[in-house]
Amino acid sequence: MKEYILNNIEETRQFARDFAKTLHAPVTVALHGDLGMGKSEIARTIIKTLRGEDTVVPSPTFTLVQNYDGISHFDLYRIGDASELEEIGLRYAIDNDITLIEWPDIAKDILPENTIHIYITQNGDGRKLVIQ
Repeated sequence: MKEYILNNIEETRQFARDFAKTLHAPVTVALHGDLGMGKSEIARTIIKTLRGEDTVVPSPTFTLVQNYDGISHFDLYRIGDASELEEIGLRYAIDNDITLIEWPDIAKDILPENTIHIYITQNGDGRKLVIQ
């Protein structure tokens, strides 16, 4: 377990840039945290670091998944039943891609044992990240 205190958005982005460089497919990263904690910002920065700063990275809140040539970014907030996970390609992504998952709790039964879990909480004006 590692813990990071990030005081502002730039420190959060720098963490994500450094973390991105350690990722090699297949790997799953589960991003846990309340609304507004920075899950999407971390995912966006990882994608831009690995696929180029000019990569357009919209939130997958309504599309549920966005793919970036070997990186899959899922937002499971709107998934009501775990049976939907197969339909949106989560298992395939887990087996093949760098897979970033926001709101991963509904997928807990199919996440690999070696999933990297990042828990993000408020810490003053910044964030505390706990990585397991």
